[in-house]
Amino acid sequence: MSTAVLPALVALAGPTASGKTAASLLLAQALDAEIISVDSALVYRLMDIGTAKPSHEERSRVTHHLIDIRDPTEPYSAAEFAADARRLVDDIRGRGKRVLLVGGTMLYFKALFEGLDALPPADAGIRAQIESQAARDGWPALHAQLAQVDAATAGRLAPNDSQRIQRALEVFHLTGSPLSQLHQRGGRSGALQADLFLSLEPNDRGWLHERIAQRFDAMLAAGFVDEVRRLRARADLHADLPSMRCVGYRQAWESLDGRWPQPELRERGIAATRQLAKRQLTWLRGMRERTVIACDAPDALAQVLRAAGVPH
Repeated sequence: MSTAVLPALVALAGPTASGKTAASLLLAQALDAEIISVDSALVYRLMDIGTAKPSHEERSRVTHHLIDIRDPTEPYSAAEFAADARRLVDDIRGRGKRVLLVGGTMLYFKALFEGLDALPPADAGIRAQIESQAARDGWPALHAQLAQVDAATAGRLAPNDSQRIQRALEVFHLTGSPLSQLHQRGGRSGALQADLFLSLEPNDRGWLHERIAQRFDAMLAAGFVDEVRRLRARADLHADLPSMRCVGYRQAWESLDGRWPQPELRERGIAATRQLAKRQLTWLRGMRERTVIACDAPDALAQVLRAAGVPH
């Protein structure tokens, strides 16, 4: 088969623990591609174990981009990702290489492939009102309030996801439109078109749950709690930063705060990761152009290569 027929820009998405890293390394080597990470946690330095960051050996086999580009104190938005990714796509393709976008941050994929509406800037007054209500009633109450005006966004957020609940309510108060409606508008500038969008999704949700549990156990064995303990020792980090609100890190931080006995960390961390996977699959079901690969099939990796037209 001629390499001319191989796709130049491939996206590989899937929920956490679905096997994206192994599939991406295999596919990138087969396509002679460089990988652009589509993951809001992998951008942070010093957060290696809890993010299941590709190892240095894996990154030496295939060039990766947008990993370790921010300190945990620094925010990184979907708009910044889209701008960085577009720049990298042009650079990689200009060097005669193919591009493989890999990750599970679905808002980043939507920002890149559908563009972003110009959302209003933060409003200190409205944010103060929302925070005051949250202090009085709790974030689950505000999550329920969000569900009344923007059910789609609320359905993708955990009841205690204060940062995103606050922003969604803020946008609604400022524009009168649900955040989900703004994200769904088409025809926005700067959008890319993937030649192929592959989605790793399990036929058996229990298979994914077992993988999540196994991976969390491996993280704990590798020293995840000590990693969070080192981050906590920094005077410039706190629990409300986006980096420290990543799944797993939030639960470990709260455990070290003494909010519950440390033996509960495993149960809470696995439960939070399952909820993340559920939200990721909800996003993926709304992406109609995707090609679904059963990640729990024995020949999943072979299916990925066939879908991309790679002879094997």
